[in-house]
Amino acid sequence: MKKILLMVLLSVAVVSLAVAQSKPAPVAASPLVSATKMEFGAVKGYITKAAAELPENLYAYKPTPEVRSFGQLFGHVADSNFELCAAAAGQKPSVKGIEKAKTAKADLVRLLGESFAYCDKIFDSTSDADAAKMVNFFGSQQPKLAALAANTGHDWEHYGNIVTYMRLNKMVPPSSQPSR
Repeated sequence: MKKILLMVLLSVAVVSLAVAQSKPAPVAASPLVSATKMEFGAVKGYITKAAAELPENLYAYKPTPEVRSFGQLFGHVADSNFELCAAAAGQKPSVKGIEKAKTAKADLVRLLGESFAYCDKIFDSTSDADAAKMVNFFGSQQPKLAALAANTGHDWEHYGNIVTYMRLNKMVPPSSQPSR
């Protein structure tokens, strides 16, 4: 019995020492902004990969005449990223009209990347304290983080369109591809 008790006490001591010496996981300086940016990063990755993987000849594809083409969807996402992230930053968008003016894959992939980089810059310059700052977001006062989150939601909405278009073309969208 004494041996069992001694073993239990030694085990508890070893575990306690290990726990005491382990470092807690670091907490992000701005956890609210970091979590929101992580969600933005997921959709950014999927849309960017879809744009890169899609063959040039499918950029003009429309399931029906009434909806946007693949290229117009990517242009629309880029336009919206510039517009919504600029609103979150209290700025005017530096780029407009991509959806209507660009059709070539190379241009759309480049401008889509620039739009995501612009939003990343706004996220990176935002702390949790700054995230609560009210901004004019299309006529109403909203917290800066809400404007950034609205952009992320909008990107997810159009990623859903991209997924449907890819499936109609017998392609596997990035979010359904096996991870490596």
